[in-house]
Amino acid sequence: MGIADLHMHTIYSYDGTASVPAVLRRAKEIGLDVIAITDHDVICGALLAEQLAPGYDIQVMPGVEITTAEGDLLALGIHTLVPAGHSLVETLIQVGALGGICIAPHPNTGGMGMNSLKFHSVITALKNPEAGRYLRGIEVLNATALDRHSSVFAQELAHFTGLARTGSSDAHLLDAIGLGVTEFPGQTVDDLIIALKNGTTAAGKKDSRSAVKIISRWVWDYVMSTPARLSPVGMA
Repeated sequence: MGIADLHMHTIYSYDGTASVPAVLRRAKEIGLDVIAITDHDVICGALLAEQLAPGYDIQVMPGVEITTAEGDLLALGIHTLVPAGHSLVETLIQVGALGGICIAPHPNTGGMGMNSLKFHSVITALKNPEAGRYLRGIEVLNATALDRHSSVFAQELAHFTGLARTGSSDAHLLDAIGLGVTEFPGQTVDDLIIALKNGTTAAGKKDSRSAVKIISRWVWDYVMSTPARLSPVGMA
């Protein structure tokens, strides 16, 4: 079985604290096979990670966390930025045109400024014959979300829709990478894509640290990484 973390952020995000090389090193150290860097509405960090990945012996699925008009959406397997602010249906169609697939992250989750998709938005999008085929997964485990009740909703949504279940760290600092993972048959990006499309993934945990402790650590790392976030190019 392969292990992936499909939702994490770097200093290219306004709220990330880790450089791309540091993320790649950490992912390799903890035994991940595939990662997706999904910075908020920017893709340059993900593209850099894909470029550097062979040197770290890890596979990268480039992506972005898009701010749609109805909530956040993870777009994976794309190399061109999809603009923020469009409807969920419009965004899914644009991602599909670029050869990508999407996951609904932390659905119906509140707190800490999370901008989550609601049940109605997901169901409506799936009913659209053009857009629905590009939404392939529901993030049923978000390791850093404070709203733990939302995971029950996410599980129900995945069961109702038949979409693949994914687990992710939503890491904004190095120590959080891999706290939530997606398990899939195989070990490559291509295997992962097939598993997402076939609904043969599973969500799991690699650590039981609390979200409160993670967020406390993030505050310190955020302050210390401010200079790097202002000029992220070339940071090790």
